[in-house]
Amino acid sequence: MYARVASFEGRDTSRTDELIQRAREAGPGTVPGAKGFIGLLDRELGTSLSITFFDSEEAIRDAEQAFEDIAQNFPPELRGRRTSVDVYEVALFEGDADRAKAARVNSFEGSQDGIDDRVNRARSETLPALREMQGNVGMIALVDRTGGRLVGITLWESADALRASEVDADRMREEAAESGGQRIAGVDRYEVGIAQQLSEVRA
Repeated sequence: MYARVASFEGRDTSRTDELIQRAREAGPGTVPGAKGFIGLLDRELGTSLSITFFDSEEAIRDAEQAFEDIAQNFPPELRGRRTSVDVYEVALFEGDADRAKAARVNSFEGSQDGIDDRVNRARSETLPALREMQGNVGMIALVDRTGGRLVGITLWESADALRASEVDADRMREEAAESGGQRIAGVDRYEVGIAQQLSEVRA
């Protein structure tokens, strides 16, 4: 499984609910070949992540024109300015993501060597610890083997549950970076505005 991750910024924050509704009806989740979609938004900053899941990198390439066509139906002030599009392998997808209302996105950078070891540690150490944390409903790990990047997305049943986990999350993030020889490149927190067909997505 692979994920196309598009980042946006600079949208009109007063129209967030409109964006969510329109994306549910005619957004990335409707793209041919898409197996699932999760839309993450920051209402205050006007940033968002659009994560669409596909069976293969080829399926993502075949869908690019459909994404461009959809973009034409969303005025820039509504969707914001697209700042990047990245493709990742889905290395881990666990939990009941359809229940998620909030997400923390942890980005790591480092050597491309040892990516599998880092994913295995996430599966054997981070995931069990997350399961013990109140309000956690899942985790997604995305990897870029060529660039040495790893994105860990933890999913929460509410914004309150996400906030309550901050101290433990800080510790786990530092430990993961140190043990994997990586640098923490970013930590972002979002509302889960849209979650479509995620029960069908498995690594």
